[in-house]
Amino acid sequence: MQQRDWAGLLPAITTPFTPDLSVDEAALAAHVRWMMDSGCRGIVALGSLGESATLAFAEKVRILEICREALGSRGHLVAGIAGLATAECVALAKAAEKAKCDGLMALPAYVYVGDGRETVSHYGAVIGATGLSCMLYNNPVAYGVDVSAEQLAGLCEKHPNLHATKDSSGNVRRVAAIRGALGDRIRILVGMDDVVLESVAMGAVGWVAGLVNALPVESVRLFDLAISGKAQEAWKLYDWFLPLLRLDTVPKFVQLIKLVQEEVGKGSARVRPPRLQLEGEELAQVKKLIKERLARRPA
Repeated sequence: MQQRDWAGLLPAITTPFTPDLSVDEAALAAHVRWMMDSGCRGIVALGSLGESATLAFAEKVRILEICREALGSRGHLVAGIAGLATAECVALAKAAEKAKCDGLMALPAYVYVGDGRETVSHYGAVIGATGLSCMLYNNPVAYGVDVSAEQLAGLCEKHPNLHATKDSSGNVRRVAAIRGALGDRIRILVGMDDVVLESVAMGAVGWVAGLVNALPVESVRLFDLAISGKAQEAWKLYDWFLPLLRLDTVPKFVQLIKLVQEEVGKGSARVRPPRLQLEGEELAQVKKLIKERLARRPA
């Protein structure tokens, strides 16, 4: 995987579970194939949306193996690399390379909110663990650490295999700041569903998407319109899509996106604790929103 390959729509896939909450391997493989049949460029597995924090190390490796087999040579397989300890993340990065992943998405360490020096050190250890092409995932809202454009530039100087960044700050000015600091040295991918058009307008060339797990055709169409500069058509589709895309930006985004999958007949709402499926009035309100949007689904 080269720098130019960090572009287009890459689903951050959900992890399907059986009723006993083990990984549903058949459903996972089918989901990967559906994403590719719908026009996606590749797959990002083991991210936050994939409930990586609830998966054992062996489960993570097995998921990567299943994804690789389902993908074949149709698209790039990117492994999300996250854990409590840097050593654990380095080991997973090496296992991902062995599982024939094409690239890595490096996340901050779980739980511990490090300072700038510690954060850069952690990212550097993961990125330097293999020769695979890497994307740095910056999500200050969820993880409490924020990699500035200047820190990103320093990591790029030390690590020639750092080719992309996924920005989930929700601040489109960050896209301009990264471009100002690094120019074409790094590819920028938007990581929050409800700022995709704004981020593309500022220079993002890819989208690591969430609602694509339930609505891939609409997601691919939206990104294609945005990247080709067809603003009027893109905004028309965006207006319909936004109430659903905003489900990607709240703490229960995993439960919500899996619920949309279930509502369109392409998955189950099952999640692993500590997450629990929605119930009561909360469930009723979200189902109402989903049904209202799907009733107006563009042809």
